[in-house]
Amino acid sequence: MTVLVPAEWAPHKAMWLGFPSHAEVWADDLDLAQAQVAALARALAGPGKERVRLMTGAPEGEAAARRLLSDVPGIEITPGAFGDIWLRDTGPIFAKGPNGDEARGFRFNGWGGKYEMEGDDTVAAQIATASGAPLIQQEIIMEGGSLDHDGEGTILTTGQCLLNPNRNPGWTREAAEAELAASLGARKILWLGDGLANDHTDGHVDNLARFVAPGVVVCPVAWGRGDVNVYAYDACARDLAAMTDAQGRKLKVVRIPSPGWIESHQGGAAPASHMNFIIANGAVVMPTYDGDPRAAELAAQALQELFPDREVIALRSDAILTGGGSFHCITQQEPA
Repeated sequence: MTVLVPAEWAPHKAMWLGFPSHAEVWADDLDLAQAQVAALARALAGPGKERVRLMTGAPEGEAAARRLLSDVPGIEITPGAFGDIWLRDTGPIFAKGPNGDEARGFRFNGWGGKYEMEGDDTVAAQIATASGAPLIQQEIIMEGGSLDHDGEGTILTTGQCLLNPNRNPGWTREAAEAELAASLGARKILWLGDGLANDHTDGHVDNLARFVAPGVVVCPVAWGRGDVNVYAYDACARDLAAMTDAQGRKLKVVRIPSPGWIESHQGGAAPASHMNFIIANGAVVMPTYDGDPRAAELAAQALQELFPDREVIALRSDAILTGGGSFHCITQQEPA
């Protein structure tokens, strides 16, 4: 294999993190979103044992980041330019290539043309330059949150997103698999169906199912009455239970509670998920929301059993969610 994307639990050289920087984007949620991202940065730099490279997108954002975090060792504030903080999707996917570390960049079109913002299409190049890894630009449109990797060539994705005609019109499974093999060293693609309701990403897999070890995948089970994703969760678990990875292993499927019904600031159900955790060198940081605290407690306990050598930290992500995502969406790991 000439290209390999390491698993998220493999050692990291750094963790990139986007910081809310534009008042016109975040409006009344700006201060709380900045505070919640700052709390995440502290957790990543402390128990997470990460070199945090906090990317800001405007002078006002840089000033706020320095006010909140200048006293924290291990956090480097890196001024940049972006439309918003979703570095998982706008930044590169780091891979091990034939000549060492590479930053694989993909075209970005604002999640199918929904939110095209100035600067977002330059983030991959900015991060690659700052990291010192060569940027290997790909011509396909794709976001990092649409894929999850096991470090052995198996990739989880959803057909709802990856085959959506608003990204790469006319794509078939065969065409997508060929592109992922060439660009990211994929040996086997595991196709799931639909993601969460009301997710403007068209069903990113990092809200639905995640690898936590070779051959082990977590996905949600609906919590409480009125969970609008109950059928998507059950279909996901059923599909995963019938799958094998690139090594031929039958997948072990672990289900953890969803947050249940979380009200969107726009009305209806928000695409809130405990799956949007980030695996750091020394910790796993899981987002929580303004829902049933028992669901969050049980989800964190389940993750702690899956990651006995890392501290599981649950942090609030309500304000970040108003932008459409959570912790995994705003981070990108740089492998060691």
